[in-house]
Amino acid sequence: MASQDWFEKDFYQVLGVDRSVSQADLKKAYRRLARQFHPDSNPGDTAAESRFKEISEAYSVLSDAEQRTEYDQIRAMGGGARFTAGGAGGSNGGFEDVFGNLFGQGARTRTSTRGGGGFEDILGGLFSGGAAGGGGGFGQPSGGFRGYGGPTTGRDVTATTSIDFLTATKGDTVTLSGGEGKPITVRIPAGVTDGQKLKLRGKGEPSPDGGGAGDLVLTVHVDKHPVFERDGLNLRVNVPVTFAEAALGATIEVPTLGGETVRMKVPAGTSGGRVLRLKGRGVATPKGTGDLLARVEVAVPSHLSAAQKEALEALIAASPDENPRDDLLAKARA
Repeated sequence: MASQDWFEKDFYQVLGVDRSVSQADLKKAYRRLARQFHPDSNPGDTAAESRFKEISEAYSVLSDAEQRTEYDQIRAMGGGARFTAGGAGGSNGGFEDVFGNLFGQGARTRTSTRGGGGFEDILGGLFSGGAAGGGGGFGQPSGGFRGYGGPTTGRDVTATTSIDFLTATKGDTVTLSGGEGKPITVRIPAGVTDGQKLKLRGKGEPSPDGGGAGDLVLTVHVDKHPVFERDGLNLRVNVPVTFAEAALGATIEVPTLGGETVRMKVPAGTSGGRVLRLKGRGVATPKGTGDLLARVEVAVPSHLSAAQKEALEALIAASPDENPRDDLLAKARA
């Protein structure tokens, strides 16, 4: 914004506030007017759009303490003066008179961009910025419509929440405590994983100049389950079986995430560590459903009766004379 605009425009009047207005009350007045004249609220209304630009321009200056001080000084100095060109041999009412009053002597100007004492030096010192056309200019609005862009979006807000394992796999709606204690309802999608981030659009901080609100970025932590583990959409579970069930084969019951049990066939000769798959018993999401992966663990009894020992010894005696580790040892030597 050029310095002449600061002489011509009464920003306090534009915002409908007194010159002694506090920053808090200034912000309230601006938000009220910004909402009233925002282009989104007045589609196609060029008068409202022009008014919104004036409001944003006024607030961008008065909300900045340094610019507000400079603006007040210029308004007090100029008294509504204009930068007008003087006659051929005079300077009445011209640029030099304005700055002569400011500095107590007739001003001398130079248009050169090099060296000190030029036009740009004078304005640079007065407005704390370069002259018109210099990098950044002076009085450039820092927010709002800016005459060419839209209003700014509010800042994003981050938050975390913890949910139980079952909620993470099934999905649910939870309520969080938002800013100023206001509740925020969040839909947790089925299959959310530990550490996953969910973005809730428009649930962040409001815009300072009538734009859209920011987003809420929610990080989800999932509590561990005492039995199941996630593997993508699959669920893993360790299932103990007896030596006899593993050797001879059996049909056993295994748990599912919902609490009910399903029957699973253990083939004869199953070794410990073998994984058996139960189709469609994993995590169900709109993108697909996983499986339940049951890892067999052969449970070895810690105490044997005399009869059991005798029967086991008889089994060993009747078994082929072979070492199950022969292949392992051979590979290690190689």
